[in-house]
Amino acid sequence: METTMDMLARIEATIDTLRPYIASHKGQVEVVDFDAAEGTLYVRLGGTCHGCAASTITLKQGLEVRLRQSVPEVKTVEAI
Repeated sequence: METTMDMLARIEATIDTLRPYIASHKGQVEVVDFDAAEGTLYVRLGGTCHGCAASTITLKQGLEVRLRQSVPEVKTVEAI
């Protein structure tokens, strides 16, 4: 049976594939929490991502789409 730690490791590994792109725009993403019951991943966007108008697109079309493919337990990604 997979633990929450195993799931978080898969989430981090998936985000790691996107970090170079985000960093190329001087942004950062940090996993804050994962609500397994709801399937909601909470992240903190930093660097130039924080407050950027395009950060919602990065969040939903980049992170959320990739995570839903790689970690099906993730249903939504929310920035806090």
